[in-house]
Amino acid sequence: MEIGRFLLGLCAFLYLYRSLSAESTCKLKAKFNLSGYKDVEKKKVVVGGMFPVHQRIASTDRNTSRVPVSSGCERFNFRTFRWTQTMLFAINEINEKQDLLPNTDLGYVIYDSCFTISKAVEGTLTYLTGQDEAVPNYRCGSGAPLAALVGAGGSDLSIATARILGLYHFPQVSYSSTCSALESKFQFPTFLRTIPNDKHQSTAIAKLVLHFGWTWVGTIAADDDYGKYGIKAFKEQVEDAGVCISFSEILPKVSSQEDIQRIAKTVVEATAKIIVVFSSDVDLSPLILELLRHNVTNRTWIASEAWVTSALINQPGVNSLLGGTLGFGVKRADIPGLQRHLLDLDPYSNQLTEEFWEILFNCTLDYGKAVKQAKQRAKEVNGTLSRAVRGVPDGLCTGGESLAQLSNTYSDVSQLRITYSVYKAVYAVAHALHNLEHCEDGQGPFIGKSCADITNFEPWQLMYYMKNVRFKVPHTDEEIYFEGGDVEGLYDLINWQISSYGEISYVTVGSYNGSAAPEDRMTITNDSIVWNNEMLEPPRSVCSENCQPGTRKGIRQGEPVCCFDCIPCADGEISHSTNARACILCNYDEWSNEAHDSCVPKIIEFLAFGEPLGITLIAISAFGALVTIGVGVVFVAHIGTPLVKANDALLSFSLLFSLVVTFLCSIVFLGKPRHWSCMTSQVSLALGFALCLSSLMGKTAVLMLRAQALKAARIKAKAAAKAAKEAAAEAAANGGSPDVIFTNTFINSDSNASANPEVDSLTCAHQRAIAAVATLIQAVACTVWLIILPPHPFENTSAQNIKIILECDEGSVIFICCVFAYDILLALLALIFAFIARKLEDHFSEAKCVTFGMLVFFIVWISFVPAYLSTRGKFMVAVQIFAILASSFGLLSCIFLPKCYILLVKPELNIEEMMKPRAKPRDGTSTGTSASFATAATEVNATIASTAIDD
Repeated sequence: MEIGRFLLGLCAFLYLYRSLSAESTCKLKAKFNLSGYKDVEKKKVVVGGMFPVHQRIASTDRNTSRVPVSSGCERFNFRTFRWTQTMLFAINEINEKQDLLPNTDLGYVIYDSCFTISKAVEGTLTYLTGQDEAVPNYRCGSGAPLAALVGAGGSDLSIATARILGLYHFPQVSYSSTCSALESKFQFPTFLRTIPNDKHQSTAIAKLVLHFGWTWVGTIAADDDYGKYGIKAFKEQVEDAGVCISFSEILPKVSSQEDIQRIAKTVVEATAKIIVVFSSDVDLSPLILELLRHNVTNRTWIASEAWVTSALINQPGVNSLLGGTLGFGVKRADIPGLQRHLLDLDPYSNQLTEEFWEILFNCTLDYGKAVKQAKQRAKEVNGTLSRAVRGVPDGLCTGGESLAQLSNTYSDVSQLRITYSVYKAVYAVAHALHNLEHCEDGQGPFIGKSCADITNFEPWQLMYYMKNVRFKVPHTDEEIYFEGGDVEGLYDLINWQISSYGEISYVTVGSYNGSAAPEDRMTITNDSIVWNNEMLEPPRSVCSENCQPGTRKGIRQGEPVCCFDCIPCADGEISHSTNARACILCNYDEWSNEAHDSCVPKIIEFLAFGEPLGITLIAISAFGALVTIGVGVVFVAHIGTPLVKANDALLSFSLLFSLVVTFLCSIVFLGKPRHWSCMTSQVSLALGFALCLSSLMGKTAVLMLRAQALKAARIKAKAAAKAAKEAAAEAAANGGSPDVIFTNTFINSDSNASANPEVDSLTCAHQRAIAAVATLIQAVACTVWLIILPPHPFENTSAQNIKIILECDEGSVIFICCVFAYDILLALLALIFAFIARKLEDHFSEAKCVTFGMLVFFIVWISFVPAYLSTRGKFMVAVQIFAILASSFGLLSCIFLPKCYILLVKPELNIEEMMKPRAKPRDGTSTGTSASFATAATEVNATIASTAIDD
């Protein structure tokens, strides 16, 4: 028995020693310095809250040689302090209700997160532990159960707290954390919020930018998840729609003057007039102050919900910078009784309230502190203590100061947006607790259809009711429910307008409903918007102005796609839309108009009969044909005269006929080309000139042969005369009879010199045969041409861009070259023959006339080639007709005008004697040409006789 007691005592001793040893190794590593509100005594359930009442933690000396102390906070924020008071007001209102948690009083534990992650984590750990010393994984308090945490302010803070609370399945309801990253239930399983998800706001801002046609936008985002996720979603949507980002800057969380100045310089130098800002008011405030120093104007700011109604940004003097700002704010509501609660504040109730009072009224509630400050001021003034210090010191708050007499952000209930979101978050927790409390046994949602106990429930049990809560908010009747932890995306579009008092007022000019159909989500009253500098027209913010129809966009290398050059469409190309990426080529029968924004039918061009040029050419052609016919009539009238006889009347008439053909065929070149006209014009021209030139060639061939024969006869005559002279001289020397010797010599010489020249080697029949055969060859060539590859009408669209030139296509270049080369050959032969026969010594110079006529012919057609090649369109036809007419008139004038002159004006010259050769001068020179070779022997005899007489 004693052994048993001994063993039992030994075990107890060992257990006690082990416990003491464990306690001696468990040390408290830190004690947090948190401020806030707390009321948990005699409360059935405690609701947590976290608000960024201060803007940042106070700086420390970072001394590591002593025990670190949790930093305090600085820069009191009146706006977020109103949020804190709203939670207190909502809890008090719920505790007074009989229809909501009638048997349960809610307590609260509210901490200041100081707008920093570290303080938010401190508050979360302390809240979970239940005492000022945080002990992870332990709930050390023994009071009322914790319900949920309302908070913790910005998205970064909520992300930090949600990761911790999610480990313990502890519900968290945020009133201002909008970051889209928080929608992930995998990372944040117990996070809910009464403010819309930023994915709705990013879409709304993107639609706003696209609505006003802004394609050149600058972006500024806070260096946190709220700013980065929000601006990222915005960029993705607008860039897909063709909007370009001029600049993208990040606001530092810890204000750096160097960074702020750099961002301000970017804003000043940027050409973008629209700037989208995803940031809290705390992070944005330093940049606004810097921009005011630069006197920046003419910018339109697009605000996110975090600062669109912030009094921290809307300070005196920002009108020129921020006037006309547009932004989306969460749903606004009026909360009856809240303003009275805000004004009925006891300055001594809490440390935060005391600090608020002292900052608001610029005094202190601490008497000792007030005396100390008064003494310090007195010494600075005159070095002695004043009577005021001995009594009530200056700067001491009475506690009875009136909040109602001040106009500040705290007491302003005109724009209750985030405040309303706080109000809804508290009521969401209350309704979830109400549903948990009124669960009926046997119908519960948990295992065995059990219910949770309101006095002792687990966080995950309340989370079930939180996810499924559905209620209407008091005073507004807005229905609240969570879908994946989020509420509907409802926003008001707010415009910063300057009132008649010179102050900025928030005017609702539209709305956005993220749950509506895409086409009905946004409504904007454009006429109600007042832009920066009080302009009524929306500002333009583009890197490059829109390319109007008639131009296309030319991308600049190395620059965003919104920066481009407007390149005019080339001739024949159009663009009929704004900002066309490429020009459209017109059809072959169309051309671009002057503006290059539409295709118009090309001008159909041909040399028409009715236009002035056509009428002129017809008149000239008809005149030429009539003149030629008139010449023919003259020849017919004088058919029996020596002049007409001497020129072979048939060849003359064929020559005149061919000239009539060439004159008239030029008319066929006019008018709209047809199959028959194309074939007729070219063939008739070729045959007409062939007949004309072959007739001339026949004439000139005879003249050339006559000239050659006459030349040979003269040579023989001279030789005979010389021989006779020598014989006479020899006879005289021998004493013989010179007359007898002369006569015999003359007879022999005359018979040898003029045995054949009196008869033409080419008769009229030969000349006509030459003309007929030469023309027949051309006719055969033209026939083959017409059969194989005939000329045909052709629409020439390449010669001139704006015109379709109707012209005749030759069909075969080889054929047309051969046909007209043949005409050129005939012309060359006629010219050569005429040139050789030009010295025939007739009274009438036929060879000279033909020579001049052929020279005119060649001059005209040589000049025609460059003129033809240098013209386009109908003028090519006109040049061709002019060449035909000029060459025809040249031949008609040079060949027939001298003859008509003799026939009509000088008929006395139209006699046989004038058709005979003139006497050759004594010096033996040749002074003329001949029209007849029939009397050549007489000339030779006369020459010999005169020589003999002289001798």
